[in-house]
Amino acid sequence: MDYLLDDPEAEHIFQEILLRIKRLQNREVVNSMKKRGVDYKVNYGVSIPMLRQLASEYSENHLVALKLWNKQWRETIILATLLEKPEEVSENQMDFWVKSFPSQEIAEQAAMNLFSNTSYAYQKAFEYCLGKKLLVKIVGLLMIGRLALTDHNSPDENFDPFFEVMSPLSKDPQLATVFSRVYIQIGMRNLNLNQLAIQHAKILKTIDSEVSQQNADLILSELDFDEIREMIKNRQQQV
Repeated sequence: MDYLLDDPEAEHIFQEILLRIKRLQNREVVNSMKKRGVDYKVNYGVSIPMLRQLASEYSENHLVALKLWNKQWRETIILATLLEKPEEVSENQMDFWVKSFPSQEIAEQAAMNLFSNTSYAYQKAFEYCLGKKLLVKIVGLLMIGRLALTDHNSPDENFDPFFEVMSPLSKDPQLATVFSRVYIQIGMRNLNLNQLAIQHAKILKTIDSEVSQQNADLILSELDFDEIREMIKNRQQQV
């Protein structure tokens, strides 16, 4: 690994990216994030759109991504998720990264940009939903939501197991916003999953947890009416 990380071309790209990040520094954003309790060891305050633009100017590169991750700046971590090759990501790499995420912002970027595009996305999403750390659970949920939105070819059976792990997650107030959003994304995928989501949401209402019941009410208010089913039906017919 050390030999690979010393690849001259990858090192040149890495150093160039570091220099460009510094040139994009925005102290006002850094101070604003700190006031909201979002603090990193090193943060240059570069916006996500700017980081996406920066990443678009380079090809995906496994070695560069590893170097960026190891630097552990906010910006380099996000860029690592944008420049990594999904097909070269190992399960061990995913596990190491997810357990080291410093914030929900990073969890969201990794789930959206990279983890959901790996060949074992469903397996790891399920595993992370059963994790102990809050951010690990968040990554698992976000991966499911992303897959529901973007993986158009997978069968509904890939999503069935997630309803079983949703019940305990529904009780956690720290997960409530992400939980309901992801649940609704699954229920909007097609008519079959819409019905399954509604059935399981009604089960959530029977749980002795105020948070679970609130989640269920929100989910049902978004999924359980004829207009939304008609919209899903029309969308399916257009695909």
